[in-house]
Amino acid sequence: MAELTRRDLLGTAALVGGWFALAGDTALGQAPPARPQGATGGPYTLPALPFGYADLEPYIDAQTVKLHHDIHHAGYVRNANAAIAELGRVRQIGGQEVRQVRALTDRLAFNLAGHLLHTIYWSNMTRDGGGRPEPDSAIGKMIRRDFGSFDAFAGQFQAAAQQVQGSGWGILAYEPTARRLLVLQAEKHQNLAVWAAVPLLVLDVWEHAYYLRYQNKRSSYIKAFMNVVNWKNVDQRLRAATGAA
Repeated sequence: MAELTRRDLLGTAALVGGWFALAGDTALGQAPPARPQGATGGPYTLPALPFGYADLEPYIDAQTVKLHHDIHHAGYVRNANAAIAELGRVRQIGGQEVRQVRALTDRLAFNLAGHLLHTIYWSNMTRDGGGRPEPDSAIGKMIRRDFGSFDAFAGQFQAAAQQVQGSGWGILAYEPTARRLLVLQAEKHQNLAVWAAVPLLVLDVWEHAYYLRYQNKRSSYIKAFMNVVNWKNVDQRLRAATGAA
């Protein structure tokens, strides 16, 4: 996996909604091909999965991964691009059209934040994941420094994800002002965000992320997620955020 740059990481909170389809005919055992730049009609594109649909079994099932990526994530991309295009139209026309700016800005925040968080979510998982970060890795050292132990961090992170009211995310983020790690929640995608905090590890607890396999048992899904965490990716993201990459 190519190393992430600081620029790759600093888009943190703004999001997308809408459930428009991009299902495709790709077999469940394979990830879809990357879409070319502009294929979704704007500056944002749906990234290819870094693994096959079935690679996270038995923890996250292939059908959920396919629907989540190809339908839900694709919808956020499409709606973020549409909001940007519509804002451009409003600026050009002016006049009474400016009354739409608030609604379009809200649409952009929701959908683009959804796209950005989902992009991190896919990169945060791998078929050979789980366990703990390497003790001497940047993320391993900082977790021990800021939370006391990995177990203390994991308990807080899972509790934050479990206790999201409605739909949202559990997030481990690097906060650059104090140069420390924080566990945060996001309601929907964009609410409760901390400005400038860089998401390192994100856990989607919208029902579409787990309902086919786990129904209403969010806690079971959260425990399962910990078995596919790509700690090398989380460490990469931290090193890029701190300028150590």
